[in-house]
Amino acid sequence: MGDHTKNKIYPDAYGNVKSGATTAQASSSLGNHLRPPLLPPQQPQTKDMHTHTQTMGDHKINKIHSMADGTSKSVAQPLGHHLRPPLPIPSPPPPRTKKNSRSSLCKCICWSLCILITLLIILAAIIGILYLVFKPKIPNYSVDRLTISQLTVNLDLSLYARFNIQITATNPNKKIGIFYQKGSHLSVWYMNTNLCQGSLPVFYQGHQNKTVLNVALSGQNQYGRTLLAALQEQQQTGRIPLDLKVDVPVKIKLGKLKLKKVRIFGKCMLVVDNLSANNRISIKATSCKFRLKL
Repeated sequence: MGDHTKNKIYPDAYGNVKSGATTAQASSSLGNHLRPPLLPPQQPQTKDMHTHTQTMGDHKINKIHSMADGTSKSVAQPLGHHLRPPLPIPSPPPPRTKKNSRSSLCKCICWSLCILITLLIILAAIIGILYLVFKPKIPNYSVDRLTISQLTVNLDLSLYARFNIQITATNPNKKIGIFYQKGSHLSVWYMNTNLCQGSLPVFYQGHQNKTVLNVALSGQNQYGRTLLAALQEQQQTGRIPLDLKVDVPVKIKLGKLKLKKVRIFGKCMLVVDNLSANNRISIKATSCKFRLKL
């Protein structure tokens, strides 16, 4: 370019544009027209720092994190962050399965059976001890005498019968007493037909005691004429079968202990020679069986 030296334009380290001469001298006038305007000096580029501060007591601790765009970010953390380990998160309870439910049910059933068996064993042991100590026996009953005060057919063709029976009750137990309660029932039957009924008196029978009881029984049957004819026909044979049924509620006394009410059931099969009123009746055969119902 004639006498003028050629200038090169280059930026400095801070981004400012500077010009450098290739020769020792440069024309100021020409350089003034060719030199671009100088830019204002720029501050050194620094990365933006985003600082977040969190107060922990009297101390502030900042932590710088790099951002995706190359910037940094500081996050405050407590002083004991690196000293205290994180708390473990409790795990949820395992779901209840059918197997666990069946296992619990089986355990419940087993425990119930064990308790029931234990109670039965204890009850059996108590009964066994009481049996060995008191040696209980069922009372004995016998029919000693039978008389008929009335056996007639009424105007309505019903049969009215009135019997008197003498019964001997025997308590064979040495340590057991018997309380005879209200509600007893005795009845005389002929061929499944009820002739009369009555009840025993209320009394207490002691140890190894015999008590003679006179019991009055009475009743009325609507088939009087037919029944009386059958009895007279059977009387000709000299053997008239009769059944005496007994149902007696009693309470057992073991020493000073009184147990709950039980019932004595029995049946006596009698064979008499006649059923004539106001005549002596002979009992030719008798057989009695009794049982205790708890």
